[in-house]
Amino acid sequence: MDFGGVLTTSIWPAFAAFCEAEGLEPQAVRELFRGDAEALRLLRALETGELGEAAFERRFGALLGVEDTERLIPRLFAGLRPDEAMIGAVSTAGAAGIRTGLISNSWGLGIYDRAPVDIFDDAVISGEVGMHKPQPEIYLLACERLEVAPGEAVFVDDLRENCAGAEAVGMTAILHRESAETIAKLEPLLGVGLS
Repeated sequence: MDFGGVLTTSIWPAFAAFCEAEGLEPQAVRELFRGDAEALRLLRALETGELGEAAFERRFGALLGVEDTERLIPRLFAGLRPDEAMIGAVSTAGAAGIRTGLISNSWGLGIYDRAPVDIFDDAVISGEVGMHKPQPEIYLLACERLEVAPGEAVFVDDLRENCAGAEAVGMTAILHRESAETIAKLEPLLGVGLS
């Protein structure tokens, strides 16, 4: 499982709420990542731990046009809420004896203070391991830690490119949009009722 956007509400409305609070166009963060190579480069450097949180906040804030970059990352994610149905599904799968793991591209490690990492058998956080989704190595590392072959693993993410990365190493991937739909797809694959 991914964290942001799978075990939580979608990141995009949270980013839009941040933009509105800052007096920016609602899609300013999303558009910056889609159209500005420097913004994406900064994010990748943050995800892999090459760039610290404070440096990212200053540099990304400048690209975004935000003067106050203090605690920018927590402000960006302030609107995220736990998705209790997905968290419950992971807990139920684990209780049924299915090995569970988190694979997350980090926005600094502080964000995981709110993450339910304790429900997983293992967590692979990009900033701790120096690689990011959709690099094949991060999926393979998660499988190795869980002692599960990629062909026996199911991965859930809210971004198409991350699902494609999982599929490239032989995992089955589910593109997450809504909890009930994702859980309905997971149940026959895992052979366990999750709802």
